[in-house]
Amino acid sequence: MCVESSSKGEIIKKYYLCGMTFEVLNNDIHSNARAGVITTGHGVIETPIFMPVGTQGTVKAVHMAELREEINAPVILGNTYHLYLRPGTEILEKAGGLHKFNGWDRAILTDSGGFQVFSLSENRKLHEEGATFRSHIDGSKHLFTPENVMDIQRSIGADIIMAFDECCPGDADYEYAKRSLGLTERWLDRCFKRFNETGPKYGYTQSLFPIVQGCVYPDLRKRAAEYIAGKGADGNAIGGLAVGEPTEKMYEMIEVVNEILPKDKPRYLMGVGTPVNILEAIERGVDMFDCIMPTRNGRNGQLFTRFGTINIKNRKWAGDFSPVDPDAHTAVDTAYSKAYLHHLIKADEILALQIASIHNLGFYLWLVREARTHIIAGDFTSWKSGMVRQLSNRL
Repeated sequence: MCVESSSKGEIIKKYYLCGMTFEVLNNDIHSNARAGVITTGHGVIETPIFMPVGTQGTVKAVHMAELREEINAPVILGNTYHLYLRPGTEILEKAGGLHKFNGWDRAILTDSGGFQVFSLSENRKLHEEGATFRSHIDGSKHLFTPENVMDIQRSIGADIIMAFDECCPGDADYEYAKRSLGLTERWLDRCFKRFNETGPKYGYTQSLFPIVQGCVYPDLRKRAAEYIAGKGADGNAIGGLAVGEPTEKMYEMIEVVNEILPKDKPRYLMGVGTPVNILEAIERGVDMFDCIMPTRNGRNGQLFTRFGTINIKNRKWAGDFSPVDPDAHTAVDTAYSKAYLHHLIKADEILALQIASIHNLGFYLWLVREARTHIIAGDFTSWKSGMVRQLSNRL
């Protein structure tokens, strides 16, 4: 923490001076994997890290106490688009920011809403000023610009905020991707200008991460990474992957980008992905991840384990009284049997969603922590190869 004085004014001043820091502690000798530490105004984040997605200020079906005590997540996500629409910035400011509103006392990262606007392709229009879209809630019309997206994220109060960008479709042709990247770069300049003109509202620093776009075209990705590297940001994100392109293309683009992005700053791969995707990206030098997969898939009966995936809806588990996961990543793994969880999910009981979500998030956090342990131990590459084979099984 960057606080030495007991004076409230001094605390705020020192937070502003210190900002977010990142230190690489260990580099894997056989790959680009690394273990590091991010320090924010709301605590330390050991990397590699997976960040549970709390789109609307909550991780679906999971209490904050469980995120802290069972899953031990040091950072979660919120989403600018959703929080702007509901509850709105006025309520968040009256509460003292999202941390006070939802009771989360650790770090928060907010997506800029660019991906959500991208997904509203039938109800949005892109132009130089920004993106005009209609709310998925009531159809009301709104405008996101680089400037007001910075203002919204100042009001939300996340420790790490994202630049406003266009998330280009994974199957876009070259000319579209090139035009899109040009727009994203011009928007990025405006994001930084607005960010530098304003200050945090709640007594701790915020860090702005730019986002590398460029679809699946290596020259565009290189151009984007070079442009972003020149910004000297506290960290950098890689966006526009896992949006329809082949998996191998995703890995290729990560390699292209990470050859250019600064090695002394954290790299965040947005919206990715499966456990195998995460290990492959760690090997290529990525530090931070988020994805809705562990909670969304858990609510639909898919459990992730180190031995492969389980569809707990299948009849084969109806009489299996062994623990949900003998590795016991969280308390629910030994407290309940597969047979009981099968019964709950077939009966549409809400508890099934909670158990599955806690288990999957616990597994994802276990996976990245194990990766970190093996990076430090020096045997990450061999461990990762065996783990990928296991994770690919369907049990």
